[in-house]
Amino acid sequence: MGLIAIDLNSTSVTSAALGKTGKILQKEKVSIGNLNGSQVSELILSQIRKILKAFEQKPIQIKSAGVSVPGIYYSKTGNVWAPNIPGWENYPLRKEMNHLLIEHNILVKIASKRTCDILGEKWLGAAKKTKNAVYLSVGRGIGAGILIDGKILHGFNDGVGAIGWMALNQRFSEEYKARGCLEYYTSVPGILNSVKEEISSSKKYSGMLKKKDPGELLIADIFKAYELNDPIARKILNRTITFWGIATANLISLFNPEMIIFGGSLFGPALKFLDNIRSEAEKWAQPIFMDKVKFVSSQLGANAALFGAGHLALRKF
Repeated sequence: MGLIAIDLNSTSVTSAALGKTGKILQKEKVSIGNLNGSQVSELILSQIRKILKAFEQKPIQIKSAGVSVPGIYYSKTGNVWAPNIPGWENYPLRKEMNHLLIEHNILVKIASKRTCDILGEKWLGAAKKTKNAVYLSVGRGIGAGILIDGKILHGFNDGVGAIGWMALNQRFSEEYKARGCLEYYTSVPGILNSVKEEISSSKKYSGMLKKKDPGELLIADIFKAYELNDPIARKILNRTITFWGIATANLISLFNPEMIIFGGSLFGPALKFLDNIRSEAEKWAQPIFMDKVKFVSSQLGANAALFGAGHLALRKF
């Protein structure tokens, strides 16, 4: 038996054929480019059809597919809210994917990336042997997949884990409405924007980051500057570490997990800060819970949501 796994993010679609144990049989990543609305849906469908065609003469039978989507998948309606994909404010993805059931007798299951991240780690990664874990994903956005007592939490409107909106500042700012306080400061765009603001507002700063065109500044430049003791990189990343520590402490106090799994594109380069994040979290978290929790890196890296989508296709968790 084979499975199809699809991982959609704001810039690309990764598609894979998996064996029932998670072995990757075929994998491809394609850019979304300027596609929007139904064009993105059609790209997903075309990638699934491409895999089906590649395997139609092989003994491996594919009967199901799993799709991971950024944002929120509303299980009651089958619609998706994905603000980084134009035209996906309330997009009827399940209705679109049902074409595959009619054409090829392929059942498609869909879930939010947060769910698929923790599901992937539970199936094949760091959370294999636990029933209580939180997957903290930090990249262009911030989210948490939450596994408690062996069940993945979804909530009334399938929005559990939207921790980019975790409030960490006492004084509210209008900028927090769109992305949330935590995401505003500590996501990839948040860090880059903070650095650019510091550079433009500092008359005395003449460090390495000022030598780059602001539009070409990359997150890798910030981490490199940090290692070279650049004052602005140090200021912004130290604040980021503090916020990550407080956010993690809140997750620990709320859910009492056995482990926090750090993933997403920033973990990554920020894994070297895990001890610093833990030290900050220790100041804030419930002390008994904090003493027992493990801080670990994702074992699946960029493939966590892909494998989670594969597990959706394998069986309902």
